[in-house]
Amino acid sequence: MSDIHKRRVVVTGLGVLSSVGIGKDKFWKAILDGNSGISKVSSFDTKDYRCHYAGEIKNFYPQEFIPKRRIPFLGRTSQLSIAATSMALEDAGFSGKGFHKERIGVFMGTTMGEKPLEDAVDTWIIAGTENLDRAKVMQSSANNIPANIANYFQLEGPNYLIPTACAAGNYAVGYGFDFIKRGDLDYAIVGGADAFSRLAFTGFQRIYAMAPEKCQPFDKNRRGMLVGEGAAVLFLESLDSALQRNAEIYAEIPGYGISCDAYHMTAGKPEGIGKAILKALKYTQTEKEEVDYINAHGTGTAGNDKTECAAIKGVFKEHTKLISVSSIKSMLGHPMGAASAIEALACCLSVRDNIIPPTINFQTPDEECDIDCVPNIARVKRVNVALNNGFAFGGNNSCLVVKKFH
Repeated sequence: MSDIHKRRVVVTGLGVLSSVGIGKDKFWKAILDGNSGISKVSSFDTKDYRCHYAGEIKNFYPQEFIPKRRIPFLGRTSQLSIAATSMALEDAGFSGKGFHKERIGVFMGTTMGEKPLEDAVDTWIIAGTENLDRAKVMQSSANNIPANIANYFQLEGPNYLIPTACAAGNYAVGYGFDFIKRGDLDYAIVGGADAFSRLAFTGFQRIYAMAPEKCQPFDKNRRGMLVGEGAAVLFLESLDSALQRNAEIYAEIPGYGISCDAYHMTAGKPEGIGKAILKALKYTQTEKEEVDYINAHGTGTAGNDKTECAAIKGVFKEHTKLISVSSIKSMLGHPMGAASAIEALACCLSVRDNIIPPTINFQTPDEECDIDCVPNIARVKRVNVALNNGFAFGGNNSCLVVKKFH
């Protein structure tokens, strides 16, 4: 194996905006305390809906991150992405001095894309095409999200949009990892973002996938998911670069696994999910017995939770009993394309701090979900290896491995 392919990839910066808090410290304290970010929807009137609750971000003021003159030219998803990137770069102590602009790439995942698209469609339906704001139309393309990050921070490396829905954050981390691993880049801004979407809220309600007020992953009486919003960015770099900069290292990313189960478009099949986990373990040369924690996809829907638990038990057999498996969507709601990015960030903090966030709202055990879901209270436990599961419509299954740096 060449020296380039032996390159190690580490995480040195974290930035996050979520319904439980903005910034990694507020976010981490909130989920360890088991705080819920779910509240009544404020973005629009829900009187014609069955569900009135979601995980919206509170107190986000884009002018705290972006000059006022630039804000009108950015959709909300881009605003969240730039804010998360700004926090991650600052956290990494990355000044941008003395590096080649083409050696840093941007890889962002999303489900719904840019918010102006939804606004433009509303205008079109209500007022006709002549009243469409040209600026909104220009802002509505989803590929603007990574491009806006690159433009804002004056970066000249590749920028990619990863549209693999609710697994997109994991895929984005994987793309950035690959570019650094093979020597094409030294640094990568990776993550996912989605602004709160009325279209997503309406769609999930129409397929009866939403809970009335709270999300209860793995609980026998779970009634569904709740839509959320958010953004998370991880700053990846080669280990050599991190050591040279004397940067704090949160965790190492040794690799990931993906599988496609396109014939089963919704909840997925245990075999497809299990294949992604097995690929991740094989690629990273991780033994099953080494896994301490799994940050589950854990949406709180009947089919997803049951299928994910079956896949975990199918892969880990008896060792399943020793693995902690929690779902932070119980607190955040489901932030769509930001979900697995936020959860990857949480995995980095878990391996750094040796503590596992809980699955809140857990009341009644389910014999079909008989895993250790860390019910209601965070748990102190040494975490050397964490897995981050992310699944999506279209059968996009992903599993990211996060290891304690040694």
